[in-house]
Amino acid sequence: MRRPLGVVLLAGPSGSGKSYIARRTGLPVLSLDDFYKDGDDPTLPRRGGVADWESPEAWDSAAAVETIARLIADGKAEVPVYAIGADRRVDTRTLDLAGSPLFVAEGIFAAEIVQECRRRGLLAGAYALRRPRTVTFVRRLARDLSERRKGPGLLVRRGVTLLRAEPAVLRRQAGLGCQPYRGRQVVRQVAELLATAPAVSAAPVRPAASRTPV
Repeated sequence: MRRPLGVVLLAGPSGSGKSYIARRTGLPVLSLDDFYKDGDDPTLPRRGGVADWESPEAWDSAAAVETIARLIADGKAEVPVYAIGADRRVDTRTLDLAGSPLFVAEGIFAAEIVQECRRRGLLAGAYALRRPRTVTFVRRLARDLSERRKGPGLLVRRGVTLLRAEPAVLRRQAGLGCQPYRGRQVVRQVAELLATAPAVSAAPVRPAASRTPV
């Protein structure tokens, strides 16, 4: 049975176009934003009494890695469906890689699991998407308003905060092992990975039973 060779992790600031670029690669896509913790989770970090959704601690990294491991082992997995407006997981769905040798896992916290995926032999590549900050700000605000993620005032204030923090976000993601690239460069890099990927047939390898903190 043919199984995937690895995952391409795609990080980048919120609103930088990660989902769009992930689709442009032509590979199956796992949205890592679906692994946010529910709004009433007692481990969810808070700032000033409000959930801090920009903190990596607001995200279930262990569940994300285990899902990636299962996709590589079995070629498909049940993944959560997270509703940002409701602050919780509202459903699950089956992601089937349909024999693809690689897949993309994209999200603002993708860099947080680079080292764990590399340690477990799951990683094919890791990139951080970078764009001009003003472009990211406009894209993010337009997306969030169209999807009615939160109230307009909150979205504008959040957008300004993220605009200021963006250089630090990219530095952190690069430091965690993601190569900073523009969108077309990411697509080109993934195409090169596909071109050099050997044809491998192997029996499924089950992921580790224990959930290793990452």
